[in-house]
Amino acid sequence: MKIDEKHPDFVTAFARGLGVIQCFSKGAEVLTLADVAARTGLSRGTARRFLLTLHALGFVAAEDGHFRLLPKVLDLGYSYLSSVPLWELAQPFMKNIVDEVDESCGLAVMDGHDVVYLARVPPTHIYTIPVHVGTRMPAHANAMGQVLLSELSDSELDDYFAHAELHKITPQTETDPTALRKTLSQIREQQYAMPMHQVYEGRISLAVPIRNRQGKAVAAMNVSAMLSRVSIREFQEKILPLLQRTAKQIQAGLS
Repeated sequence: MKIDEKHPDFVTAFARGLGVIQCFSKGAEVLTLADVAARTGLSRGTARRFLLTLHALGFVAAEDGHFRLLPKVLDLGYSYLSSVPLWELAQPFMKNIVDEVDESCGLAVMDGHDVVYLARVPPTHIYTIPVHVGTRMPAHANAMGQVLLSELSDSELDDYFAHAELHKITPQTETDPTALRKTLSQIREQQYAMPMHQVYEGRISLAVPIRNRQGKAVAAMNVSAMLSRVSIREFQEKILPLLQRTAKQIQAGLS
């Protein structure tokens, strides 16, 4: 049961503490008390108490009025990964794919309106992209996101399109809900997604679902490459069957 901020069981202080952690990001690695207060909407006094608490717990470093996150914050993410054995199960299979095609292979799950990478095996060549565990991408533009969106019911898709921000990432990123629904219907029928130029111009990605024993798609796996390196035909004739076989192998290992 999901509750909102007005529910009596909602712990506002806990939510604000998480907000303080989340206000640190790339380009905002070191913040002052005033910075944290401004980025979270908290008063300076409240922000100070949260920062001092996080400092006492070892999540935040404090020096000369400046604060930064400490590696202990990673424990929060690893707690999730350790509770989801899928990524560890999939890793050797993903490496086999990369060994065969020398293109990147990723594994992701849905979280809200985004997909989040649980695992990624990079290729050996230089034409790669800065994606790592924990990277988030808008589901509507990402191949794995499209695969997982195609599994949603009509009412779930209605809710998604009512609340998701469908931004263009490249000039060719599709953001029209009607066109996206048509694409998702096709993906649902063919059981794979193969968008091009949606997140990076000149790049193609092919994704298939990973299902549990009940047949529910719990994740998706992809191979992506520059079109200058791999043709659409190679994706269809070589990489698609390889991904589909690997997905079945991973699924066989899921309890």
